[in-house]
Amino acid sequence: MSATTTAQFDFTGANVFVFGGTSGINLGIAEAFAKRGANLAVASRKPEKVEAAQEQLKAAGAPVCEGYPLDVRDHERVAEAVAEFAGKHGEIDVVVSGAAGNFPAPAVALSPNGFKSVVDIDLLGTFHVMKGVFEHLRKPGASVINISAPQAVIPMAFQAHVCAAKAGVDMVTQTLAIEWGPLGIRVNSVIPGPIDGTEGMDRLAPTEEIREAVVKSVPARRMGTPDDVAQLCLFLGSDAAAYV
Repeated sequence: MSATTTAQFDFTGANVFVFGGTSGINLGIAEAFAKRGANLAVASRKPEKVEAAQEQLKAAGAPVCEGYPLDVRDHERVAEAVAEFAGKHGEIDVVVSGAAGNFPAPAVALSPNGFKSVVDIDLLGTFHVMKGVFEHLRKPGASVINISAPQAVIPMAFQAHVCAAKAGVDMVTQTLAIEWGPLGIRVNSVIPGPIDGTEGMDRLAPTEEIREAVVKSVPARRMGTPDDVAQLCLFLGSDAAAYV
């Protein structure tokens, strides 16, 4: 049996907030926590996607699933949503910050606004989430997980904006790990790599030829799945990762 079918974690009674948790990798992460009994909150920009995710996550096993239509670029709205969730359910045990933007563009054709948009969503949005959740995190014991990307450490053509944003996300993650560690808050970054069935992968590998090249670049000779990433987040959110 594969590891994804045998890994067991119990999050009964835990409070988990997933930003960007209405689609793709982040929805897969939220669903994994839902199946293990966590009280959930999800946030993303489109109200209809938030509502659909709430229904899906409750069906998956979440005792409660609060939904917050918001843009992570709005720091006040992020803080309000976190405070509302914590006010209803108590201190937050796990936070996953995964809201992101991406589109392929050569640097010479990339507008300043396009560059700024990705940096604002990915990097500034991550900072807003970190600032917003800090007051409401369980201390000690909370786990904060920022979803990064290979562009944080590997330069890629047509991805100058994403490379800059994700490199910043990883440095914010490492800095907060130092600052918050003494309080018993663990802060980690997950770099998923090529994950099949996601909007980002569809944009970056739009043809079968490119997809085949991507698969050949992976030692396991396959793309990952949202569940692959979710299992890692379950580990990082659990006591098994208490020293990570």
